Amino acid sequence: MKKLELKFENADGKTVTYSLEQPIEPVDPAAVKAAMDTIVTQNAFTSSGGDLVSIKSARVVERNVQDIELV
Repeated sequence: MKKLELKFENADGKTVTYSLEQPIEPVDPAAVKAAMDTIVTQNAFTSSGGDLVSIKSARVVERNVQDIELV
């Protein structure tokens, strides 16, 4: 399963990560940056360390899970 992770810095200087499942691929970096800019400028989210003050990074993360058949 793939997730889009959006990383921001909050007022305390700590990293806050929001994850979105099943991102549209290929991911458009310009659209992601524009969305993150909007989140920061409109104070759309807050955190325990205060408002989000800047963008840090974004990434697509894929996690593969394989069940083990126990005999």
